[in-house]
Amino acid sequence: MAGSSIGTIFKISTWGESHGKALGVVVDGCPSGLELCEEDIQVFLDRRKPGQSKFTTKRSEGDKVEILSGVFEGKTTGTPISLIVRNESQISKDYSNIAQVYRPGHADFTFDAKYGFRDYRGGGRSSGRETIGRVCAGAIASKILKQMGIEILAYTKSIGDIEIETFAKEEINNNKLYMPDAKAADKASKYLEELMNNGNSSGGTVECVISGVPAGIGDPVFDKLDANLAKGIMSVGAVKAVEIGAGVDASKMTGVDSNDGFINEDGTIKKTRNNAGGILGGISDGSDIIIKASFKPTPSIYSKQSTVNKNGENIDIEIAGRHDPIIVPRAVVVVECMAAITILDAMFVNMSSKLDNIVDFYAE
Repeated sequence: MAGSSIGTIFKISTWGESHGKALGVVVDGCPSGLELCEEDIQVFLDRRKPGQSKFTTKRSEGDKVEILSGVFEGKTTGTPISLIVRNESQISKDYSNIAQVYRPGHADFTFDAKYGFRDYRGGGRSSGRETIGRVCAGAIASKILKQMGIEILAYTKSIGDIEIETFAKEEINNNKLYMPDAKAADKASKYLEELMNNGNSSGGTVECVISGVPAGIGDPVFDKLDANLAKGIMSVGAVKAVEIGAGVDASKMTGVDSNDGFINEDGTIKKTRNNAGGILGGISDGSDIIIKASFKPTPSIYSKQSTVNKNGENIDIEIAGRHDPIIVPRAVVVVECMAAITILDAMFVNMSSKLDNIVDFYAE
């Protein structure tokens, strides 16, 4: 299968299936000398693992990570880092009734159309468990970025039509929906409970704010920083739209309303506002990079749905198994990690953008 790798210098390749023996990632391009242990990665994985609340799948997985290579005596060696998370709670029989059926909203039909074969156990590579590898790699990228003074904060901005009205950073981890607004979280919880009682699911949005990226990161044509961020985040299953800065609202503005002004404050060029979301012409402008990712509702719902089977017969289906009524809360850390992977790779690529950088690096 092509398309399981992303990155130019900091490059990751994820592998594994939802109901296989394990999933993981190979991270290439991580420099030597980074202090790294399994706990550094585990804290990120714990944020996406199932069974955290009534709003996540009841699949009981510890999602414990093991470092197989690339780390010696507590530090990265500069060689590929291989990470593995073993599956421990597969119940593949839950999916036997859909082996010959195309589930609405899933990749069953398209996988069959492309490969003539599909792993129907939980979706195989199209399962949300594929994101385990992304989170492992993102934990490493985040640790490197932190040493550069770059911080990434992601949170749930909306669930259904319930959107946050206030922002309190400390509230994000106080509720299982990862919303920075306690009232919105309470309202969203009641909304989700109602949907669950009716065998239904909800979509929502994740917002991600990247602080500390210097001006000048990214490239002006095909490798625009916003284009690569959009690709990385859009590659997460169930993401249907990615916005940078004002996003779709920019289409409703005039130039006067849209353009961000510049100001010189004590020798530092800053912007008077940030409709551009921290990126101009595909290159970072030094202000916060703001991204919003929109997720569709979980396609596995307990309501009866119409579909067809592999023989082309029209049938009804009722899906069994263990499924999240909403993807967004567990996807918050996935968006954060894909942003970290993309930003770190762009930082590494940028090191060769000026001759002076190369000369200074190799000068004695």
